[in-house]
Amino acid sequence: MRRRHLLGAVAATATGLAAPALRAQAWPAKPIRILIPFAPGGTSDILGRLLQPYLQSALGQSVVVENRTGANGNIAVDMVAKSPPDGYTLVLTDLGNLTISPSVMKLPFDVAKDFNAVTVLAYSPHLLAVNPDRPYKTVAELIAYAKANPDKLNYATAGIGSAPHLAGARFAHSLGLKIAFIPMKGGAEAIQQVVGGHADALFNGMIATLPHVNNGKLRGLAVSSATRSGLAPELPTVSEAAGLKDFVTGSWQGFLAAKGTPPEILERLYVEIDKTAKIGEVAARLRELGANPVLYKPAQSDTWRAEEVENWAKVVKDTGIKLE
Repeated sequence: MRRRHLLGAVAATATGLAAPALRAQAWPAKPIRILIPFAPGGTSDILGRLLQPYLQSALGQSVVVENRTGANGNIAVDMVAKSPPDGYTLVLTDLGNLTISPSVMKLPFDVAKDFNAVTVLAYSPHLLAVNPDRPYKTVAELIAYAKANPDKLNYATAGIGSAPHLAGARFAHSLGLKIAFIPMKGGAEAIQQVVGGHADALFNGMIATLPHVNNGKLRGLAVSSATRSGLAPELPTVSEAAGLKDFVTGSWQGFLAAKGTPPEILERLYVEIDKTAKIGEVAARLRELGANPVLYKPAQSDTWRAEEVENWAKVVKDTGIKLE
């Protein structure tokens, strides 16, 4: 009898010790949600829906892409900050927006402390584009118009304090222009405002904006990367067209999870996203959209995020940008 009790106790102890490992190995055991902080048709939404079927197949569980808009994308980000750190709720967002936010607004979360990065996925520059019926056909003409007509030129933006807003504000401040900014719920809505003639111009991510330039609904004037884009080589960089040194802005898309998510889950997610981005048709589609794959590992992504928070704080301070 004592021997049976002893064997049972040993078995129970072994089972107890093995349980955490088994639970970790079992991930994912239920559907995974990827929250998109912006409206359908924007850069984050396009990327999320491009990756979704491949990640679903690789992970063996349903992957649900869900748009949760509002507060310049911070509603969805806050949901992830407050979610259980189990890898089942992620956000795919413009990390450029997120790293700017601490410098321009009060947030319900701490950008540096409340998240674990999964990966910085891709970079795409902003396009400076205008309604094709407007009289300015080049950056020089746009600048001349703005100087001759103070406060008459307006920009639609993806939201107050967003990366596209800061790109436009930095452009205007550097050139001494007075420009009104019209905040929208996301890049897709900003594009529609300019396409419909309700706004004059915008800076916005190339992934969402270039198709409208290619079909003639928008006129592209410049690209905000350090060098010209191979997808639109006829467009100058903002630096060369406006004479602004080192004007580089854009959309840095990436995945975040709640702080405390187990490292092995972050690594599994990173590995599967990295593999997916390298699949032939996915890689081709990313290039076609103007997205340059980055695929930083989780720890590297965390370091990058911290550095960008500091960089944008300096830009906001040095330029004296004031956000309404």
